[in-house]
Amino acid sequence: MDPTEGADMEAVRDLLMAHGADRIAHPGGTLLAHLERVGEVLGEWGARPALRVAGQAHAFYGTDGFAESLMPVDRRDRLRTVIGAEAEELVYFYASCDRGVTYPTLDRDQVGFRDRFTGETFQPAQRQLRDFAELTAANELDLIRASTVFRAAHGAAIIAFLKRLDRWLTPAARAARDL
Repeated sequence: MDPTEGADMEAVRDLLMAHGADRIAHPGGTLLAHLERVGEVLGEWGARPALRVAGQAHAFYGTDGFAESLMPVDRRDRLRTVIGAEAEELVYFYASCDRGVTYPTLDRDQVGFRDRFTGETFQPAQRQLRDFAELTAANELDLIRASTVFRAAHGAAIIAFLKRLDRWLTPAARAARDL
C-alpha cells in the first residue's frame, strides 16, 4: 500500500529512527519529535495524506535552516519507497529551498524558487507553493511553540514572515499562526 494513501506513519517513524532522527538535537527536543509534531499539525489542519507524510519527513535531506541530513539526496529512492512518490517530491522540494533567494520572493506574483542542491531557479506551480507555505508554517510554528529560547530569538520575525505567505496558506494555518 502507498503510505500516502494508508498514512503508514509507523513505517515513516521507523525509517527516521533507523537514520538517527531520535538522536539529533533540535529546538524543543529531538529532530524526530519535531518531525512528528509537524506531521500531526498538518493533519489537524486537514492536509492531504501526502503533505502530512511529507511533514513528518520534511528534514530528511536537511534544509537550508537545519543542515544535518538523514540521507543524501542521491538516495531519494529509499525515502520514496517508504513514503510514496508524491510525498517524497514534497520533501525534496521543501529541503531544496535556498531560503536566501526564495523567501524574499514568496509574496510576489513571480516567485523565484532556487533549488540549493542544483542551483536551478524556477517558478513553481501554484500547488507547490501552497504545499511549501503550509509545510513552512507548520514547521516554523512548531519551533516557536516547542522552544521558549527559539521563540524569544525568532518568534516575531517568523510570525511576520508567515503573514507574508497568507496568499498561499489555508485558513487553518492562518488561524494557527494568529493564536
